[in-house]
Amino acid sequence: MQLTGAQIVIECLKEQGVDTVFGYPGGAILNVNDELYKHKGEIRHVLTSHEQGASHAADGYARSTGKVGVCFATSGPGATNLVTGIATAYMDSVPMVAITCNVTVPLLGKDSFQEIDIAGITTPITKHNFIVKDINKLADTIRRAFKIAMKGRPGPVLVDIPKDVTAAKTEYTFKKPEPIPAVTDTIREEDINTALDMIKSAKKPYIFVGGGAVISGASVELAEFVQKVDAPVCDTLMGKGAFDGTKELYTGMLGMHGTKASNLGVSDCDLLIALGVRFSDRVLGNAKKFANQAKILQFDVDAAEINKNIQVDACVIGDLKEILKKINGKLEQQKHEAWISHMMELKEKYPMTYPKEGLSGPFVIEEVYRVTKGDAVIVTEVGQHQMWAAQYYQYAKPRTYLSSGGLGTMGYGLGAAIGAQIANPDKQVINIAGDGCFRMNMNEIATAVREELPLIEIVVNNHVLGMVRQWQDLFYEKRYSATVLDDGVDFVKLAEAMGATGYRATTQEEFKKALQLALESKTPVLIDCIIDCDDKVWPMVAPGAAISSSFTGEDLEKE
Repeated sequence: MQLTGAQIVIECLKEQGVDTVFGYPGGAILNVNDELYKHKGEIRHVLTSHEQGASHAADGYARSTGKVGVCFATSGPGATNLVTGIATAYMDSVPMVAITCNVTVPLLGKDSFQEIDIAGITTPITKHNFIVKDINKLADTIRRAFKIAMKGRPGPVLVDIPKDVTAAKTEYTFKKPEPIPAVTDTIREEDINTALDMIKSAKKPYIFVGGGAVISGASVELAEFVQKVDAPVCDTLMGKGAFDGTKELYTGMLGMHGTKASNLGVSDCDLLIALGVRFSDRVLGNAKKFANQAKILQFDVDAAEINKNIQVDACVIGDLKEILKKINGKLEQQKHEAWISHMMELKEKYPMTYPKEGLSGPFVIEEVYRVTKGDAVIVTEVGQHQMWAAQYYQYAKPRTYLSSGGLGTMGYGLGAAIGAQIANPDKQVINIAGDGCFRMNMNEIATAVREELPLIEIVVNNHVLGMVRQWQDLFYEKRYSATVLDDGVDFVKLAEAMGATGYRATTQEEFKKALQLALESKTPVLIDCIIDCDDKVWPMVAPGAAISSSFTGEDLEKE
């Protein structure tokens, strides 16, 4: 069957089971958009307000489902506007295929109108990328892009297609996608046996869970592993929900804003079992002092993560779900009653607390948790509100906390919430934002309105760049350089101007009422929550310090 390049793009998307594409049109991608129009009953095109919003929406779609998210952009500035979203997905191992169209092949390399070497630009932030100059290679390239995005450690792939290739014709034959097997050929029996010996020898084991546990779908196997090892569990920002955060053995997040119990426990354990983590600097603190009483055992699908940021004593390389299946099948029940009792005492001694009077970020998050009964998909921007959402909402299931962990992208959340809401129409999706982040991509409220999405945008509004101000307050002698946002911008009116409903809350009661109304709404709602500009995220580890030196505001007052 003879098809144009544009038709082949759409047919390949249908082959891959793609039901939604996020994008913004332009001259170079016109042929593809025109073909997409003819298939609008099969593939939903979500027109975002900006290409960055499209990339974040594809990311949110992917994180909340485990499927590949797809975004479209035209050449030049359209393509470059995807870059931040692609980098965000790359840092957090999110499967995404970004399809851009470029100027015609004869115009490439001639500084033509809206020409950019997007393949060159995105080389460091994609698993792979392609520029397809030959229409005969187009279908197989798109198929390969989807396979690369999902295989092993997932990530984004970019396919750039010159406009004349989208207009040319060639023979197309349907191909059913091949199943992508889990990575098991690297799981060595001797590594499994070494891991078992280390676990059996440990008196004070700690299980540290990262995003890899979410990506591999290993929650069931992880729960069995925790029970068999009989150990406390902490997690990273990306690992939220992989292990049920309502369980007694869960001690909270680890690292810079982790709980004191987790930070002290990991510093005191004799075996740290790291599952799908990359040992980010925000987790390690001072790397030389991190878990220096313990042997470290790491399970990961990516061999490049072994000994990259921290030296480990042993590892097993492969898909985490498959590794845990093998370990669980051989591991006898362990008992660590004294260690567990000690950790439960630390957990009780150092609870997460905040002032109960007045409206605050932690109160907002706890109220959202109470009202949604922990059954919402929580998306965040980046900053203080992001940490509060990680600390005060209890995530019992994976893929229910979506946040930019590695890149720390302000402006990520609203686009990602749109993607997650479209992917999960029966779920309540709530984006927790700061006022600084909301300003970055607030134009996507218009997208949510156009698509009639019932998502809720909660702006934790302290009229400053909260996390940066916190650092300025603690480490820069209160020199608040370029962090004050008290300029009179009215977010409620902005929301209403874009067709959404807006509420403002200055008290706990006002927030409770606004949240209830928002949950009953079938269209987008923004709640502007006014909090104090000097509220802080506690606990905290100072930069360069050991995580065991975690401190709170109360600790500072005692000095």
